[in-house]
Amino acid sequence: MTIEKEQRLREKLLPEIEAFKAERSTLQLATQDADGVPNASYAPFALADDGFYILVSELARHGTNLKASKQLSVMLLEDEAEAKTVFARKRLTFDATAELVARDSETFTKGVAALSARFGEMIDNLAGLGDFNLFKLNPHHGLYVKGFGQAFSLSGAELLDVDWKRDGHHGTPKTDIAQDDLELAEAAN
Repeated sequence: MTIEKEQRLREKLLPEIEAFKAERSTLQLATQDADGVPNASYAPFALADDGFYILVSELARHGTNLKASKQLSVMLLEDEAEAKTVFARKRLTFDATAELVARDSETFTKGVAALSARFGEMIDNLAGLGDFNLFKLNPHHGLYVKGFGQAFSLSGAELLDVDWKRDGHHGTPKTDIAQDDLELAEAAN
C-alpha cells in the first residue's frame, strides 16, 4: 500500500473509530486471576486524552483480577440490534495494561471526573467507597473490525497507526490480493 493510500485510510478510519468509541458506554473485559484463570466481564468506561478509565469494586472478580494481573484484553462491541449481521458486528478489541490509580493523585481526580461527566453523581458515590478502585487501561495493540474482509490492525502509542488486514485477523499478508481490492473496500464504506 502506498503512503498516500495509507494516509487516506487513516484519515477515513480514525474519526470513525473515535465515533465508535464515543457511542459505547461499556467495554468488555477479559481478565485473569493470579493462577491464569480467565474471566469475561464488563465495565462502564470513560475515555480521556491519556486512556480508558474504569471504576470497579475489588469485591468483583474482575476487580480482583486486575490487581493480580495487569494484562487484559478489551472489546467494544456494536449492539446486536444495530448490526447488519450478528456474524460481523463492528468491534474494537485491544490488548492493554491496567494501571491501578492512586487515590491521592491528579490522575485519580482526572479519571473520576471523566467518569462522572459521563455517568453522573453515582460515580462520585462509588469513588468514595473503599472497595472501588480506579484503573487506567493503556492500550498497546488493537484491531478494528467493520465487517467481513474489513479488519484493520491498530498500533502505536495511541493506536493511530492503521494497517488493513487483507488476510483476515491473523497471519501474513497475501500477495495475490490486487491493489484494487483496497480501493473497493474503501469505496464500499
